[in-house]
Amino acid sequence: MFFEFAVNFSLAITGFSMFLVLIRLVMGPHTADRVVAVDLTTSIAIAFIALYAIKSNETYVLDAGLILGFVSFLGTVGYAYYLQLRSKRDE
Repeated sequence: MFFEFAVNFSLAITGFSMFLVLIRLVMGPHTADRVVAVDLTTSIAIAFIALYAIKSNETYVLDAGLILGFVSFLGTVGYAYYLQLRSKRDE
């Protein structure tokens, strides 16, 4: 009973945090703010996937969360590399 409530409450809080991050994604004044918002969106999506796996008792969906985490990491590293190259070019 409490476990089911905790999972449902976590889903609600995660959904609300996704809403707040999407607002930051749209209103972000700088590109870096938007990149951080996209990275956080993927982290929240991974949390959704993990909560769904707990709620439905199906573990095969966790593979999608793992792949999403790898892709998000590579995107963040790629953007950081781009910023590094841009800062060297501006010098």
